[in-house]
Amino acid sequence: MPSQGNLFSRLMGEKRTGKAEPAAKAKAKTVTGAKSDYTAADIEVLEGLEPVRRRPGMYIGGTDSKAYHHLFAEVIDNSMDEAVAGFASQIHVELNADGSLTVEDDGRGIPIDPHPKYKDKSALEVILTTLHSGGKFDSDVYATSGGLHGVGVSVVNALSELLVIDVSRNKKLYRQVYRRGLADSKLEIVGKSTVKNGTKMTFLPDEEIFGERIKFDPKRLFRMARSKAYLFGGVEIIWKCAPELIKEGDTTPTEAVFHFPGGLRDFLTERLEGKTQVTKTLFAGKLEKEGGHGSVEWAIGWVASHDGLMNSYCNTVPTPDGGTHENGLRAALTKGLRSYGEITKNKKASQITADDVLGTSATMLAVFIREPEFQGQTKEKLSSVVAAKIVESALRDAFDHWLTANPPEANKLLEWVIDRSEERLKRKRDKDVSRKTATARLRLPGKLTDCSQKLAKGTELFIVEGDSAGGSAKQARNRKNQAILPLRGKILNVANASASKLSQNQLLSDLTLALGSGTGKHYNDADLRYEKIIIMTDADVDGAHIASLLITFFYRQMPELIDNDHLYLALPPLYSIKYKDKKKGSVTLYAMDEADRDEILESPEVKGKKVEIGRFKGLGEMMAKQLKDTTMDPTTRTLLRVEVEEEEREATNLSVQNLMGNKPETRFIFISENAEFAENLDI
Repeated sequence: MPSQGNLFSRLMGEKRTGKAEPAAKAKAKTVTGAKSDYTAADIEVLEGLEPVRRRPGMYIGGTDSKAYHHLFAEVIDNSMDEAVAGFASQIHVELNADGSLTVEDDGRGIPIDPHPKYKDKSALEVILTTLHSGGKFDSDVYATSGGLHGVGVSVVNALSELLVIDVSRNKKLYRQVYRRGLADSKLEIVGKSTVKNGTKMTFLPDEEIFGERIKFDPKRLFRMARSKAYLFGGVEIIWKCAPELIKEGDTTPTEAVFHFPGGLRDFLTERLEGKTQVTKTLFAGKLEKEGGHGSVEWAIGWVASHDGLMNSYCNTVPTPDGGTHENGLRAALTKGLRSYGEITKNKKASQITADDVLGTSATMLAVFIREPEFQGQTKEKLSSVVAAKIVESALRDAFDHWLTANPPEANKLLEWVIDRSEERLKRKRDKDVSRKTATARLRLPGKLTDCSQKLAKGTELFIVEGDSAGGSAKQARNRKNQAILPLRGKILNVANASASKLSQNQLLSDLTLALGSGTGKHYNDADLRYEKIIIMTDADVDGAHIASLLITFFYRQMPELIDNDHLYLALPPLYSIKYKDKKKGSVTLYAMDEADRDEILESPEVKGKKVEIGRFKGLGEMMAKQLKDTTMDPTTRTLLRVEVEEEEREATNLSVQNLMGNKPETRFIFISENAEFAENLDI
């Protein structure tokens, strides 16, 4: 088809309101001062597309950016229906410089002959200007389709400032222009078509509906178009975008071609490239016309250290809120894995749930069924009961065959899922350790002085050395959100400790129990009972050693705790400096180290005055007020966040192994190489 770019720009330059006053400009009635009588004359009957412009939220879910982009979904869904039905192989999507969007396909082309019911209008005009019209109601025309209410493209027309549609049929090119839902021209033959059949639509959403700020986002459109291509392997989608619309830093290409002959399998294989997968192969497949009702396509991979994702679709329409098709998949996989566990005599298989099976999976599911039922016009959740049966039936047999065909992979998956179930059961048990009841408090470590706040957000756990420091910290804390856990002595060096040693160490057990998040592969950040974990040790060599042992423990056993910015070091002062000031009276300053002390002594406020310098031997010797003011009060304290840069992780691993591992020679080498740089040794 010829380009519409110049035509669309010229039409946009004409009077923007077109020939008809938009329904959205109708005056609203006010409650204040409303007339007392209420008659038949007060009853409004909205005709044509007026309801859409009055209440767009009923049709596209609102007037925000999400709803704005939903207009594109409605248009491309029509083209995808043509492709799925076998009548189209290419779809062009182009975001134009003026902000309008063009979608073109090489399908059959919307019918342009007069409609039997409205003889003065073409079928094209009826489709674009009448709600609940279209070919999706008749299963002989479309076996499956994403549009089922007959309102999609008419809603786009109603909410567009300008819409131009070209239809190629019988080697002729037909064109019609619409403004805010109303025909602005008659259907005209504008020339010969360069293609046999097809439909091309260019539209610009109306600023009167969406406001001036909302525009099409190239990155979002790019993802939406790409997702359609892998949902049906028989279609090729060509993407174009005006370069000036791509913002600085946005990597969205100006041109691209999407074609995934292998469908969901191709997409998921690409998506999981470079990730550690539990099984070497994906569980993927496609079953055509299951039971004569439709078809199912799926691709599932299990990824280590992955939160899991589920992308599901019905007739190429995304269903982010899930629905019955997802229920069928969950049931098939759970029953299949439990059954395999029974065959292999693994008793723990009976405890697994659907969340255990799919919690770390990357899942793609697409179903094609006749007359699907969705919740709402935006079709975000599938409610067709038949979908659950179709998906469960299709996947159950296929999953059973996949498991039995490769026992080593199946056993690996079963063990992985059972581990997830045991983590879940452990978290359930650990949740008994909460602040909600006095009984639950008794289960916490005896040394822990907990805070009163129930939610983790905003809470802090101070880990201190010894009961003496613990006593001062308890008096200095904010009881609402600060908890204290004193540790007696130095904890176990976990750099090379065995699992049995870790489990038998009481100090580490108390610490782990207080945190509530588990360790190692059982760690769950969501179960962490405190937002900040603060190591608060004495400002001396022993304190530094204890802090390094604790950091090693967290780094080895709870690395996510560090990665998620939960671990901090408190910086208590080493010196107190007291002097008297004529205006302020007695003044106390604190110094972190010798250099800080000397700087304070040389400052104009202190220099020349008689000062009293005290050195804190430990936190236990500090008065509660001193500890609060210097180390625990968020408004006056200084904290260091413990972090590991991703590019330095390998070097950090080596340093921990060399300095904290069981090879003394590596520590000797480090000391020998760095001894000359050591200053202010506390010996």
